[in-house]
Amino acid sequence: MADAEGKPGPHRSGFASFVGRPNAGKSTLTNALVGTKVAITSSKPQTTRTVIRGIVHRPDAQLVLVDTPGLHRPRTLLGERLNDLVTTTWAEVDVVAVCFPANERIGPGDRFLVAELAKVRRTTRVAVVTKTDLATPAQIGEQLLAIQALGVETGTEWAEIVPVSALSGDQVGLLADLFVGMLPEGPPLYPDGDLTDSPEEILVAELVREAALEGVRDELPHSIAVVVEEMGLREGRSEDRPLLDIHAFLYVERQSQKGIVIGHKGSRLRAVGTAARQQIEALLGTPVYLDLHVKVAKDWQRDPRQLRKLGF
Repeated sequence: MADAEGKPGPHRSGFASFVGRPNAGKSTLTNALVGTKVAITSSKPQTTRTVIRGIVHRPDAQLVLVDTPGLHRPRTLLGERLNDLVTTTWAEVDVVAVCFPANERIGPGDRFLVAELAKVRRTTRVAVVTKTDLATPAQIGEQLLAIQALGVETGTEWAEIVPVSALSGDQVGLLADLFVGMLPEGPPLYPDGDLTDSPEEILVAELVREAALEGVRDELPHSIAVVVEEMGLREGRSEDRPLLDIHAFLYVERQSQKGIVIGHKGSRLRAVGTAARQQIEALLGTPVYLDLHVKVAKDWQRDPRQLRKLGF
């Protein structure tokens, strides 16, 4: 960003966090701003289970986007821990952007979230109307007014209210500019070229889980966890023909779910493996051999010991 005389302004760096109820478009927007896939997306609510940081590099700034799980009224110990992750993140970032889908009315979940956010001090708040490609101009206008009213109702001062579409790219660049203007002056926080600070094993596990979520029946999404047990380049291969060996376990809560994930004669698990392998190869730029196995960890979402073992 240049000043009135055309001189480059100070470099800015900092953190902006997307929050919202489950399935509000946070991960899709994170990926759109970073310009590549760093957070998994799914039509299933509560897909995001970890805090993913996506890094936007610009000549004038480095913007670190923190994608958090959707805040919800928890029904399990896992749900409680995911909510704790969200509220801890709010207190540590420069900007919190609350996502409201343009095609869905504001409901009790949104009120609960904004009321919780009102308790956090010193953080700039932005409202983002997401998925504008799915709404009419009249619906978008109504949503803008409803968000303004919600701010008044909860004592929340919105620094900006911005409608965007991550899918079409509409106003995504404007949103990045607004975030950058709200960051403190400072040097880059991450090396040039880094797009996320998540370990590769975590990203790989997330891509396997994303593939496993597609097409499963509604009762299954929250019951699937993925752990990468081993990952490394196969020995004895020449540098121009590398092969990355990945061995991962998909954990479910009941024996009946194991059958759903594996499918008839292993057909479903093979489809999951193929879809995940393609995404992992695109992310890491290396041919991959992916070995998947399904295990039962009984009621893991409610068991503190199992949750620790699975990384929560």
